Amino acid sequence: MIITLALSTSVMAQDVVEITIEGNDQMKFNLDEIKVEEGQTVKLTLKHVGKLPKAAMGHNWVLLKQGTNIQEFGSAAAKAAGNDYIPEGTDDVIVHTKMLGGGEETTIEFTAPAKGTYDFICSFPGHYALMQGKFIVE
Repeated sequence: MIITLALSTSVMAQDVVEITIEGNDQMKFNLDEIKVEEGQTVKLTLKHVGKLPKAAMGHNWVLLKQGTNIQEFGSAAAKAAGNDYIPEGTDDVIVHTKMLGGGEETTIEFTAPAKGTYDFICSFPGHYALMQGKFIVE
């Protein structure tokens, strides 16, 4: 008995995608949409290009699970100053950066979640209203 295995070759996604997103003193991200492929390693750098200190104009980047109510999350986050404005024990966050002040930057690395559209925000009090966008996984 002879068994033949058919091997298929498919185009592989780029292993690592590097993304840089900037936050400024006008409470704006420079990107409102980020596209990646499912399972890709995402190397995301957040740069605070403003000059104001973290206490006055801090920024982070928070990727929320699908279906998370941004306003409810933002309200809970506003009470979590001691935890970089990430509510303790939340299961709504896929990944997040630390909180930055003007002139700082940080990089995180994570695996892109399942295909779909996710929201990203800055969770500093009140910032989510302007600092948000879509993280699209194809």
